[in-house]
Amino acid sequence: MRIKITADSTCDLPAWLCEKYNVHIFPLYVVMDGVAMRDGVEITAQDIFDHVSAGGKLGNTAAVNVGDYLEKFTEFRKEYDAVIHFTISQTMSACFQNANIAAAEVGNVWVVDSKSLTVGISMLVLDACDMAASGETPENIVAAMEAKREKLDVSFVVDTLDYLKAGGRCSPLVAMGANLLSLKPCIELADGKMDVGKKYRGTIEKVVLKYLSDRLSDPDVIDTKRVFFVKSNGFTEEFLEEARQALMEECRFDELLDAVAGCTISNHCGPKTLGIIMYRK
Repeated sequence: MRIKITADSTCDLPAWLCEKYNVHIFPLYVVMDGVAMRDGVEITAQDIFDHVSAGGKLGNTAAVNVGDYLEKFTEFRKEYDAVIHFTISQTMSACFQNANIAAAEVGNVWVVDSKSLTVGISMLVLDACDMAASGETPENIVAAMEAKREKLDVSFVVDTLDYLKAGGRCSPLVAMGANLLSLKPCIELADGKMDVGKKYRGTIEKVVLKYLSDRLSDPDVIDTKRVFFVKSNGFTEEFLEEARQALMEECRFDELLDAVAGCTISNHCGPKTLGIIMYRK
C-alpha cells in the first residue's frame, strides 16, 4: 500500500527532511496589512521581525482553507492508496477541522490532530513515514501516532512576551511584568495547549543553557532516539553551537536535528525563541 504523508507548515520540518521522506507541506497564511501570504512561500519569519522592528503591526495567522486541502488531497489520492495528514493542535487552529471536511469528500484521507506544534508535529511525521515505508496500514499508523503524541515533550523559552501579547495569547499585564523583571518563561505544551512553566531571569543566552539543563536533568525518562533543536532568528551561530554541545553533554541522543521556526510559530513567539522537542519514555 502506498501512503502519502502530509503536514501543515506549523510542523517546521526542514526542507531536506521533507525531500528525503517525500512529505508535502500545506502552508498556513500570515495576514500582514490586509494581505494574506503563504507561510514560507511568500513570507519568511525574518520578514515578520523586520516589519515589527520597523514599527509595523504584528500580523495574524490563518488556517489552511478547505479548498487548499481538497485540491492536494484529490491529487495525491490519484497516485496513493491513502493520505495521512498531520495538523497543529486543534485548540490552536482550524486546520484540523478544515482538513477533515476535505478528507470526508475525498475519501481514504486520515487526519491526525498532533496535539502539538512546531517540530513536535515533525516527530510524529517522521515516525509515520518510517511506518509507512515498512508497509503498515493507515489504521495502524494513525493509532500508533495518537499514542505517541501523548509522550511528546514540547517546550521552549522566549526572549520576550510581546509577540504572545500581540497575538492575544498573553495578557498585557503579564507581559509588562515579565519584561520589567527580565523574566524569560518556559512555554510548555500539555494536552494540546500552551502553558507557562518555569520562569527564568537573565539574558536569553544564559536562560537557554539553564533551560536545557533543567529539561534534560533526568535522562532515564527520556527516549534518546531523536531530539529536535528548534529556534527562531536572532541568536548568533556561535551561541547556537554552544547550546547544541550543552544539549548533547546533558543527554546523548542518537540523532540531533536542527530546525528553524517558520512564520506561524515566529509570529506568535518572536525572535530569540529556542526549544527542544523529544519523547519521554
